[in-house]
Amino acid sequence: MPTLARYGETTLPTLVLLHGFLGTKADWLPLMPKLSQHFHCVCLDLAGHGDNQASITAEMEDGSSFCVQDIIAKLDRLNISQFHLYGYSLGGRIALHLAKAHPQRLLSLLLESCHPGLNDLQEKAARIKNDTLWAERLLKLSSIDFLNLWYQQPVFTDMTAAKRKTVVERRAAMLDLHPKQMLKEVFLATSLARQASLWDVPSQLACECHFFAGSQDAKFHALAQEWQLHAPILIHSINGAGHNIHQAAAEALTSTILKLLG
Repeated sequence: MPTLARYGETTLPTLVLLHGFLGTKADWLPLMPKLSQHFHCVCLDLAGHGDNQASITAEMEDGSSFCVQDIIAKLDRLNISQFHLYGYSLGGRIALHLAKAHPQRLLSLLLESCHPGLNDLQEKAARIKNDTLWAERLLKLSSIDFLNLWYQQPVFTDMTAAKRKTVVERRAAMLDLHPKQMLKEVFLATSLARQASLWDVPSQLACECHFFAGSQDAKFHALAQEWQLHAPILIHSINGAGHNIHQAAAEALTSTILKLLG
């Protein structure tokens, strides 16, 4: 199965989109009708997700670099040298790593609900403990039970019960298509607890860096404002959305992207 999907004419500027943990390239479909009129959109499955079952070895500590190499290799095969880069949550953190490693290839960097890194050792220790627990649950529980727990986390409180049920059923169907060991390895190897500080990446770029935060996501609004004190990021608040903006407010997000990049 293909590990990427392309929308829009190849003569248009390229926009590469990276989904979050448990997501797939299909997560971007609600944005494609409008975005594909202005961009050649390349939606990729991150390693361990969807149809991308490229192996990440247990001894490979830097999962983010592995993901970056995987993405760059795919873009090189498509002869795409420069592009706008959009990443959500885990995809945003991968996008930051890519921007740091290949700054000359970016036309702009767009981050949705993305963390630049933990600097506090106690926070890192707590995150390692928490991620290890989630990794165990991923393997031991049924997909439905795991996802029902996952989407009860505080960051997803804006989701209605109906929306949560729909997302859980869709994600469970995708999870059950492949062994979960690969996804577990990617989850641990790309853990925020293991991520180096990327707070200074926007300062090193020649292009603009945009940060999208949902109006109902107080945690990432505060994080973005703190980040803005140290780096040239441009913050955009999207009404009617929490952590997952492209799912909750696709039209508002698309309109904002087009205004910024159009």
